[in-house]
Amino acid sequence: MATAPVVETSPAVVSATPAARSGKGVLSHWRLYAAISPFYLLFLAFGLIPVGFSLYLSFHRWDGLGSMEFAGLSQYRYLLTDGQFWSAIGNTLVIWALATFPMVFLAMVTAVLLNSAVRFKNVYRFAFFLPNVTSIVAVAIIFGSVFSTNFGLMNAVLQAVGLDQVAWLNTPWGIKVAIATLMTWQWTGYNAIIFLAGLQTIPGELYEAARMDGAGPLQTFFRVTLPLMRPALLFVLVISTVTGLQSFSEPQVLLQTTDNNSSFAGGPGHAGQTMVLYFFQQTFDNNDFGYGAAVAWGIFLVVVLFSIINWRLVQRRGEE
Repeated sequence: MATAPVVETSPAVVSATPAARSGKGVLSHWRLYAAISPFYLLFLAFGLIPVGFSLYLSFHRWDGLGSMEFAGLSQYRYLLTDGQFWSAIGNTLVIWALATFPMVFLAMVTAVLLNSAVRFKNVYRFAFFLPNVTSIVAVAIIFGSVFSTNFGLMNAVLQAVGLDQVAWLNTPWGIKVAIATLMTWQWTGYNAIIFLAGLQTIPGELYEAARMDGAGPLQTFFRVTLPLMRPALLFVLVISTVTGLQSFSEPQVLLQTTDNNSSFAGGPGHAGQTMVLYFFQQTFDNNDFGYGAAVAWGIFLVVVLFSIINWRLVQRRGEE
């Protein structure tokens, strides 16, 4: 029986271990790494370093000019007993609920209508998406006129049907409804486009099978469309939670003329003061940068908590 010849391995090949080859590969592609390095440098300078500094700052007292004084966990302990911070959390959650649930419903209805066979689909899609790219400052100024007590469009409509005027921007619930309406108008079209993308991934054969089984429009929607739209619905709820709990520009611009003490007060009685507005008030009105950093990390924990809750609720319903 013939014996296979022994092939000697070259020393150069033996020395080329995976570690050596990987190191040589990294060095040989240094131009590519240099090309993408600006993003990571900017992210480090304007992302990671400020976040790390804010965490460090939250353990100190600092007015922005003098020397820092180490405070330990005292600012976090005060945050847990700060009534105004908890009031800001309550305001934020109420505004978020008043805006998110109608917005999700309207976005789903809009997406279903856009997905149907109608003319000028692209025109409608552009029109519904336009509010999301419009300047929020301009939109807030317009809504301030709409909800004005004396000359607002909302009160004109109420008077036209025989109802009394409402001081929208001077009462606690009126302020929350005005902010929530603005946010609903701004984000409905954006989320409708996301729902539309999800609807277009559902095979038409499933609808045909449902019709052959005698399912009506409502049964088809709840038994076919809604379960298959779960990923898009989860994305919309999480994004809406993150953006809604960090609302700032809407109440700040809408209510800045209703309180002469601070543009971050959130209107009379702090009824429209969200968590982020409270953070700005403590940081820039009171010059308490250390406590402001502690408030910022408290906001972060609240946003993460409610995002996880929304994610778990949608996942559980999908499993059922």
